[in-house]
This record gives sequence, C-alpha cells and structure tokens, in this order.
Amino acid sequence: MPSFSFSRKVFSFFAATVLAAALLLPGSSPASAQFRKGPDSIADLSEKLIDTVVNISTSQRVSRNQAVQMPAIPPDSPFKDFFEDFFNRQQQEQQKNGKKSRDLDSRVSSLGSGFVIDASGIVITNNHVVEAADEITVIFHDGSKLKAKLLGRDSKIDIAVLKVDAPKPLLAAKFGDSDKARIGEWVMAIGNPFGLGGSVTAGIISARNRDIQAGPYDDFIQTDTAINRGNSGGPLFNMDGEVIGINTAIISPGGGGGSVGISFAVPSNLAQAVIAQIQQYGETRRGWLGVRITTVTDEFAESLGLTSVKGALVGDVTEDGPAKKAGIQPGDVILKFNGRTIDSPRELSRAVADSKIDTAVPVVVFRKQKEQTLQVQVGRLDEKEGSEAKSSDKKDQNDDAAPQPKGKELMGLSLSELTPKLRGQYQIDKDVKGVLITGVDDDSIANERRVQPGDTIVEVSQEPVAKPDDIEKRFADLKKQGRKSALLLLANIKGELRFVTLPLKGDE
Repeated sequence: MPSFSFSRKVFSFFAATVLAAALLLPGSSPASAQFRKGPDSIADLSEKLIDTVVNISTSQRVSRNQAVQMPAIPPDSPFKDFFEDFFNRQQQEQQKNGKKSRDLDSRVSSLGSGFVIDASGIVITNNHVVEAADEITVIFHDGSKLKAKLLGRDSKIDIAVLKVDAPKPLLAAKFGDSDKARIGEWVMAIGNPFGLGGSVTAGIISARNRDIQAGPYDDFIQTDTAINRGNSGGPLFNMDGEVIGINTAIISPGGGGGSVGISFAVPSNLAQAVIAQIQQYGETRRGWLGVRITTVTDEFAESLGLTSVKGALVGDVTEDGPAKKAGIQPGDVILKFNGRTIDSPRELSRAVADSKIDTAVPVVVFRKQKEQTLQVQVGRLDEKEGSEAKSSDKKDQNDDAAPQPKGKELMGLSLSELTPKLRGQYQIDKDVKGVLITGVDDDSIANERRVQPGDTIVEVSQEPVAKPDDIEKRFADLKKQGRKSALLLLANIKGELRFVTLPLKGDE
C-alpha cells in the first residue's frame, strides 16, 4: 500500500510539473488555447444568416403505361401458348371497344437547399437539385413558399440560378473571396438535410483545389462540416458571414447520403463568374482554345528537356481552332496562359474557360527546348461540339506496281515509309503523315505501352519524321544530347494523336 500511495504522489507531482511547463512553453498563449477549442459560439452568426437560406422543393411528372406487358416466356415453355392467347385476346378486346392503353401521370418529388443572393429574388442552388424538374418551389425559413423560374444552369460546375417574385425585398447573402480561404479555417453550413430545413452545422476547411472527377473544372473546397443529402445547393459560410462555397457533393459509403466528414463545395469565385453570365445571357459562355492536352510526366519532361514537371502537353490541335491559327503545335508544352502559370492540364482548362471571348491573349509554350510567346484569339466553346476524324477509303490504282521501300527495326518496332498502298492496307486517314509501324515485338517496351501496328510516328521529340532513317538519326542525336528517352507523337488510323516515351538504351 505505501508503495502505491508514493507512486500516486509522484505521478501527481510529475503531471503538475508537465502541465506547468506546457503553460510556459514558447508560443503558448491564451490565443493558441482558443484556437484549439474553436469558436465559442456561432449562434449570433446563424441567427443573422438563416433567413438568407432556403429549401428547394421540386416535382417532376413521370409516366407509366397502364397496359400490362406480356412477360418474356422461353420458347420451350409449356405456358407459352397460354400467355400468347391471353394477351392476344386482351388486345383484341381493347381494339374492339376502341380503348387504348392510357398513360398514368405520377409525381416524383425531391428536396435540396439554396440561398438568396439578391433582394429582388435571385436564388442559387445546384443544377442537380432542379434538373428535369417541372415545378420548383422555394421555401423560406418563415415557412412561406414561392414558385421559382429557372433562369439558367451550368452542368459542368453544377450551378442553377432561380428567380422568385417576392412581395417584399429578401434578405440576401454576400459572396466572399474563396481564394483567401485557408485550410483549417472554421466554416458553417446551413441547409435542408433529409428535409430538416434550417439545420446549422460547423467544421473546418480540410483541403482546397480538390479534383473529384465530377467535371472538367473541378476545384472544390473540402470540408469536414456535416453535409448530408438535402444540403446540396446550400451555402458554406466563413466566420465573417460570407458565402465562400456552394455545398455540392459528399463521400457517403454505402450510398445512404449520410456524412462521414468529407464534403465538397464549389468555390464562390468559380461560381460567381458563371452566375453573372447566366443572369446576363441565360447561359454560360466559356473561352475555347482548341487543343487536346495531357499531363506532363517525368518521362515526358526529360525527353523534352524541361527542367521541371509542369505545364500542359498539347496532344492534338483542332483544325481551324484558335490554337491552330496562333501556331500552337502538337508537342508544345503550354507553360503560361494570359499571364497565369500553368502547372497542370486542369489549370489550363480553367484559365481558358475564364477568358473573355474574342480577346487576344499571350500564351507561353515550350518547344524544342526554348520558350516562345504566341498570341491567341480566344474562341467560344461550343458545349455540344464534337467530331471524329474521317478515314479515307481512296486507294491509288497503281499501288501494287509501285516499288515498296525497305523497312527498319528500331526499339522493338518494325518501321516503314507510309506509302499509298500501306495507307490503304491499314485504312489510315489521308491527313496522317509520318512513319508507319508495321510490327511491335511482344517483349518490347513499346508493346507494354500499347503501341500497335497501324500507328504512325508523326514526330520524335518535337521533330517531324517521314522515313525510318529520320527516326534512327533522331534517336542518335538524342543519345548524344544525353537524353534517356525519346518522346514519340503517334497517330492512330483515324488521325487521333497521343504521346509515348521510349527509353534510349544501347546502340540501335
């Protein structure tokens, strides 16, 4: 017993000493203690903002056919004749009586959240909340309801703008600068989770610039604020009462729509530009460059001579597009667009989309180990555009009589000059130019990287090639420069371009 009492006294003394030391540590202060426990209360802030947040109720008519359809019966079923006779008689009876199968309308309802941004009655929510809705009702915190008109939507960042005719000016929320939001800052959400309107939750910003593969312009704010099904379209406030995000998506294992502390909001700065365009034009008008881009990998950077892994690698250029007219080429790496540094393809997509249409902007590209600046006239993105390269079915009638060039074996590839006969044999698009790959060794790196017969090598490390000898010479030059790999620009039979790197090892 005495030993236990002594041990407890020693422990008590030790704990007290540690606590005292902790209080005296450099940097320890009442302020840091306050940071640890978070804000004392968000009651005043909630009370001030709750009337700016609304519930969104939508309904949609769906039809179901009244007539009973004949089930699928196996051909060898003993009941096949019975069912066929029954349904044939039913159909004949309907025709005899002049009856037709009627469509029965039923209504499907859904709930979401939104918030007022203008006292005249402009309300913001997510596009997926109101998509395909026949009727939209905005329900305010005091219980009043108003029918809403859809002014416009943008599916790519999931924003919809609504308008209600309010009998008096509404209390509106103000947007804040989402670029100033910092990881670890406290935020608050108000919304309509599971139909429980006016629910307030709080948490912190967990991360920024999240890409969750929801769309081409993903730039989400991640938060651990409890967001559930029905919160979609509601505001994410900072502690100054400003909207810095629009709650849009959650990670919910099992698909139940419940919070596990990982939710995503569209940043206010991204949303505001889209909202302004919808209010002005009824649609979003985005800039267009006319390039297909890919990520600059370590291998791509090394083969191109880039000192750092950054930028957006141009894989293809749209014919008659702004990039083509400005002189941008496949194999260029776009490093800057209109003064904005480009570290990834996603950043280029956003920079181009945000650009003012029909304006000339400088674009810095890296080409043949040098930077150069081109002027690009930004076009307008056609949201519905899409085309496929056309293949040529024409053949030279004298192909068979023409002498065929000698092939060459390099890097596990069988190469040949692209003759009219081979073009027709492989059905290669008439606009494709380069050196044809006629074979690929099974145990080669090229095979591992899905290079296949029928592909055409258009360029080797940004130099066009027309004959196998050109490729051999280019490989040799790259080795002399100390390069470890070669960057091949390949075209498939339709003319679609992609990049592949092959290591330069030994003598060919």
